[in-house]
Amino acid sequence: MTHIIILFFATFSAAMVGVVFPGLVNITAAKTSTNKGKQSGIIFSAGASLTVVIQAYIGVLISKYLYNNPYVIDILLKIAILVFSFFAVYFLVLAKKGKKKKVRGVKVKKKNLFFKGMLISALNVLPIAYFCGLNAAWNVSGWIKFEVTDVVTFIVAAGVGTFAMLYMYVFYFDKLQEKTDRFARYSDYILSALMGVLLIITLIRLFYAES
Repeated sequence: MTHIIILFFATFSAAMVGVVFPGLVNITAAKTSTNKGKQSGIIFSAGASLTVVIQAYIGVLISKYLYNNPYVIDILLKIAILVFSFFAVYFLVLAKKGKKKKVRGVKVKKKNLFFKGMLISALNVLPIAYFCGLNAAWNVSGWIKFEVTDVVTFIVAAGVGTFAMLYMYVFYFDKLQEKTDRFARYSDYILSALMGVLLIITLIRLFYAES
């Protein structure tokens, strides 16, 4: 039982650290909260966190044979390059339109926001590698043994940790009401820049992986 508690809080903390710095998912969560309200941001975050649970489970599955099958990482990196390239251009074009975004009362279907969170989170495939490496590290430490209880604890902690940090992002930006207009106006530029940085990092990783 002790190792389950350690596994949960270690994974919970690692998941929070994974999204503590501005990235695609947390910036989009903050943007959603700014434009459509705090509740919308929370719903978006819940959807994104559910995807993280799935990604964490995939990480558990591939961690068993990843080192013996390095082509898996190569495929993920190539997919990431295409995704980041597309969204870097997409958000830049969106920002170039220069239309001022007004925060107003708009009826938004909660289900749509939830699935939008799942989709945006799914577009970022890097967490799969992150949780795969994390799972391997915990396995070496003896905190996880690939048993059902351990695996469930791992993926639930990953999802809850991610949601906790996104929740703070939603409330942090919501508190800065005097800066919401400025943030909403430049958020697309921020997202485009983030996609560009992730694209460069992925290209570097792919280059060293093939060399």
